[in-house]
Amino acid sequence: MTFKESKLYSIVKAKCPRCHQGDFYETTNPYNLKKFDKMHKRCPICNQDFEREPGFYYGATYASYAMTVGYGLIAFVICKFIFYIDEIHFLYFFPVTIVLLAPLFFRTSRLIWINLFVKYDPNVGENK
Repeated sequence: MTFKESKLYSIVKAKCPRCHQGDFYETTNPYNLKKFDKMHKRCPICNQDFEREPGFYYGATYASYAMTVGYGLIAFVICKFIFYIDEIHFLYFFPVTIVLLAPLFFRTSRLIWINLFVKYDPNVGENK
């Protein structure tokens, strides 16, 4: 299995989880704050439905929470043991970085969530 065939490819490149060719979001820039949350309704290549049911992406909050906690732990260890920053200064640093990373975490958590439920099919979208 190559990287292009893995779920990680779909998540990192923000591609359709089924064909790994069509774009998942309307814009590739997560910091375009007017459109960072706008998804295509369907994949332009394989016609995979990205809006599976109302409330489908509420489950993505679990992925977002896990990414935030993981980032917090890694940031704390780096700040504490590499840069020797004390806990009080970390409490100033951490919320600022979380706000700056929020659009990226939002988009990535949705991609993780849909990749849990949609399987990659290399034969889809070949004829187009």
